[in-house]
Amino acid sequence: MADTDANTTQHTEPGPGTDGAHGSTGHEPLAAPPDSTVDGNGANTCNFPGCTRPVPRRSSPGRPPQYCDLPEHTRWRAWRERQKLEQQGEEHHPHQQQDQGDPDHDGTGTVPGPSSTSGVDTAPVSRARMRADDLLTRFAVQAEQLTATLNAATDAFTTMTDPASAESQVEAARLEANRRVAEADTARLDAEDRRREAERARRTAEEGTAAARAAAGAAERMADEATNSRDAALADLSRAQQQLDRYARERDAARAECEAGLADAARRIDAAEQRAAAQLDEERRRSQRELEQVREHAATEQQRLREQLDTAVSARQEAVERAQHAESAAEGAQARLAELGEERDRTRAELDHLRRQAEEERVRHRAELEQQRESSERSLAELRESMAERTSAADDARDNAVRRAERAENQLDEALGELKRLRAMVESTADPGGKPT
Repeated sequence: MADTDANTTQHTEPGPGTDGAHGSTGHEPLAAPPDSTVDGNGANTCNFPGCTRPVPRRSSPGRPPQYCDLPEHTRWRAWRERQKLEQQGEEHHPHQQQDQGDPDHDGTGTVPGPSSTSGVDTAPVSRARMRADDLLTRFAVQAEQLTATLNAATDAFTTMTDPASAESQVEAARLEANRRVAEADTARLDAEDRRREAERARRTAEEGTAAARAAAGAAERMADEATNSRDAALADLSRAQQQLDRYARERDAARAECEAGLADAARRIDAAEQRAAAQLDEERRRSQRELEQVREHAATEQQRLREQLDTAVSARQEAVERAQHAESAAEGAQARLAELGEERDRTRAELDHLRRQAEEERVRHRAELEQQRESSERSLAELRESMAERTSAADDARDNAVRRAERAENQLDEALGELKRLRAMVESTADPGGKPT
């Protein structure tokens, strides 16, 4: 009996595509398949045994779903769960099966008389009847499963042969193909544009490179000229220093001569005191006026030179900041220009030092004039002439040095302008599209 039931079970197990919802034995009455359960709100509930979750509604046509959204609640597992529950029910009710297989109960509600208990064995007939009932039940279950499968296949074929669905799918495929063709054409046109832009950029870069090389050569020549001007200015400065040394020696000689004159004038001070007092006062006032004029002129000149120096330094700093991104050829020229600017600054500092020395000389001469108030007119005239000559020589040396410095500054400005133009050409060469890097 167990072997027969096992074989029958193997033939009636559904596959993954069948429902398998009714694997009942022959001891239970035949019932309709529980496709879906409807709750009080009109929503379908899951067919999995023991599950009361709602079944999500499907918007597409076809057979409605029978299980909830849990992945383990499938048709195959529901069938296995029902088989398991039925086996557990059979184990808990063995007496009911014995009563159904008892020969004393023939299903008519009557108990056989003594003639039926004469020792004849009716168990094989009962077992055959039970087996037949079980087979009929299993056949009914398989028929229901086959019906469900046929319904699902019918829905699938209906959807597959629906002209509207096929037409919409074909139209969607056509639109997608047109979109991809348009995208491919757009990509091809973009690639052509990029190729042409790259070709134009290459030609522009070649032209810019040639221009940058020519500009770099010009900047090199200008830097050499500025270097020569710096050397000339240094030579002028050396000559001016030599002249100052000579003036210092002459000053010492004049001082010695003045001291001798003072010694000689001391003997005649009493006679010439009244006459020289008025002249000396007038000379002092005139010398004071001349000295103030010289100071004002020197201060004005110093202020002008400082303003020019500040302007040149600011321009040089701006040029250095703008030229930081230039090519290597322009960097060498900029370095030489920076050195030239430093030499110019040193030259101007030395000129300022010379002017301060001249101012100190004027102060000392003024002190000497005040000390020599009682000297003779000849000594005062000679000293005034010597001072005028020295001042004129110092002014000439200063003017020469200033002119040299101005020429060097003009050359530096020209070199900075050329360097700026070179940087603009290099930037336009590095970015052909005209965008700032």
